Amino acid sequence: MASPVFSSSNSAFKPGATINQDGSTVTAEDLQSQFDAPSATATDMGRMTYEGVTTKAAGMIVLAFIAAIPGYLFPSTAGLMISGLAGFVLAMVLVFQRTTNPVLAMIYAGVEGYFLGALSIYIETGFDVPGAAMQALLATAVTSGVCLYLYRTGKVRYTSKMRKILIIGGISYLLFSLVNLGVMIFGGTDSAWGLRSGWLGVAIGLVAVGLACISLIADFDFIENGVKRGIPQKYEWTAAFGLVVTLVWMYTEFLRLIAILQGRD
Repeated sequence: MASPVFSSSNSAFKPGATINQDGSTVTAEDLQSQFDAPSATATDMGRMTYEGVTTKAAGMIVLAFIAAIPGYLFPSTAGLMISGLAGFVLAMVLVFQRTTNPVLAMIYAGVEGYFLGALSIYIETGFDVPGAAMQALLATAVTSGVCLYLYRTGKVRYTSKMRKILIIGGISYLLFSLVNLGVMIFGGTDSAWGLRSGWLGVAIGLVAVGLACISLIADFDFIENGVKRGIPQKYEWTAAFGLVVTLVWMYTEFLRLIAILQGRD
């Protein structure tokens, strides 16, 4: 004889019985309503979605804009240097994390936003390039939009060849930047941009923008593959962080390129 807990008065334990969450027996009407209900979405199943990535990236960008305001209105050389260094350190920490920490990602957005605001006003006033920030912002928005359009329409895809170009070009650009930084610090040239002055500086700037475009295409490819494969939702922060890093790089390159093109070196 079964335990009284499993008495015949409780139909839930009868062979073949089906019950609702509240313990009541499932009726034909209940089954029909479940059948008519919409299918579970990727969000319901805890998977990465385009909407999730877009929302998180937009949140980081908005925070960066807000943080850029004090950096732009109240410029400080110390603030520029500290925020630049802090942004770099945070980026390195986030890059080497297995999954991106949301809190650190938002802190990065705030710090980087302040840095870009301070850098923008520094370029505009220190090098007499009024409106450089708005021009760089517009150039970044238009270029990003074009990259997204070309990728979404299938006209451009992230291929193995593009991957090689990005890796080789990225490493070469990093090494050149380190050398150029040394030249600027130790006074190897009279130009404020070091070796990146004149037409050489313009050429290098265009190459850097091209690499940033390839990086953006790579970001789109990662997001698309992640959504199609149904990877965990937590990777939405990784995708959003990657997008923001690329956009920050692109904006910085456009800002520098505009200053050089206007002959303020």
